[in-house]
Amino acid sequence: MAVVLAFERPVVELVSRVRELRELANEDPRFGAELRRLEDKAAVLAREVFAGLTPMQKVQLSRHPSRPYSQDYIERLFEDFEELCGDRRFAEDPAIIAGLGRYHGRSVAIVGHRKGRSTKENLLYNFGMPNPEGYRKAIRIYELAERFGLPIFTFVDTSGAYPGIGAEERGQSEAIGASIEAMSRATVPIISTVIGEGGSGGALALGVANRVLVLEFSYYSVISPEGCAAILWKNGDLAPEAAARLKITAPNLLELGIVDSIVDEPPGGAHQDHDAAAKQLDAALYKELKELSALSPEELRADRYDRFRKLGAFVA
Repeated sequence: MAVVLAFERPVVELVSRVRELRELANEDPRFGAELRRLEDKAAVLAREVFAGLTPMQKVQLSRHPSRPYSQDYIERLFEDFEELCGDRRFAEDPAIIAGLGRYHGRSVAIVGHRKGRSTKENLLYNFGMPNPEGYRKAIRIYELAERFGLPIFTFVDTSGAYPGIGAEERGQSEAIGASIEAMSRATVPIISTVIGEGGSGGALALGVANRVLVLEFSYYSVISPEGCAAILWKNGDLAPEAAARLKITAPNLLELGIVDSIVDEPPGGAHQDHDAAAKQLDAALYKELKELSALSPEELRADRYDRFRKLGAFVA
């Protein structure tokens, strides 16, 4: 791995040894017992190290450049994926990946934020920050899914919608609002998963779902810790303090009812094993889709309405 965070180094070294031993075990079964012992040790060490992570360290993990992105999950979870491009109004926005595919034999619609691995890809995908045409493309898919009765899966991974002048001129806030409206009125099952960063309205435009899942080391917030610190204290160095106060990590989100469940990641985080991360997410998605499929179209819309009406409610 090109990037290793300081706090994850002991785990990364052990996971690397597990990976090497797994290759040997594939060639010689005699290494099987040693592989299982080392896998158990790696899992225990990862849990011990990561149990003490600060909120800001979890934010760092959510941004890890080796973390699986939407396109990585789409490749592993869906068959016959056909990408659909353009918003039919202005342009194609590569920061949103969207299309149709098959999930466990069932036709579905898929929308996700898209980030890149290289500098060239990051520039092409605008670092995962969509323009208005990206959200209007997403609306196209939502409406297509509604027309043909297709469940919708969304994958949230953005620091926020692009705040550039051009985006504002083309109606960024209106596009996000229209996306939220389209998801709100849909009468098909919608399952959203926060797979990395969940930043502001740019994330919510893909997050108005019947069920919202979050990966173990992802975050979901109205603003980034750095932005919050800059606004409140005029000091970006206080981002760790802001991360702690914002309550944006997976356990906080579950406790507050912002998300419905947490999907565990492989030892060391999803970036250590993309296949294992996809397998664990697959089990969670299939369970939720099976439950939601028992609801009628109107029940699905009412379920989504009730879910979001409860957010922020309290008893005096």
